[in-house]
Amino acid sequence: MISLRKYLVALILSSCLLFTACSQQAPSRFDDAQQQSTSKGATAVVDTSQSGGTFNRYFPDGNSQYERIYSQEKKGFAEAKLKVGGKEIAILSISDTSNNPSAIAKFKESSSKISGYPAVTQGSSGTAVLVADRYQVKIRSKDSSFSESDRQAWLSKFDLRGLSKLK
Repeated sequence: MISLRKYLVALILSSCLLFTACSQQAPSRFDDAQQQSTSKGATAVVDTSQSGGTFNRYFPDGNSQYERIYSQEKKGFAEAKLKVGGKEIAILSISDTSNNPSAIAKFKESSSKISGYPAVTQGSSGTAVLVADRYQVKIRSKDSSFSESDRQAWLSKFDLRGLSKLK
């Protein structure tokens, strides 16, 4: 009797597994995006994008109070952390907008400038400038002590003129 129960339970579980595995699932809202992003010839980074290491020389140097630590480099993007006393207070980055041309639109309406370049505030913790209609230089506060005016001051410390000459 016990072995019959075991076989019956195993048969029922196997049947459930078979029926659920073979049923059609409704397409997810992400399926189309996945198909486009993985289709032949699709690329996330354009060939003309600068290598991330190219951007490092345009970042401001640290000093006795601030420590700048490069944290990420990839084609079209470089990032550094800004620390004070070992505490991360901001993220500095440069990105090549040729990978995301829609990123330029937010700068077209800007009346604000930093070092002569159009600037925008992004949320409550980010400030960015657009250099040569191609490179977005951005600072995000990671600590409330690093204010909007601090972000603006640090953006002006980047070698924006040098970056504007990068082809």
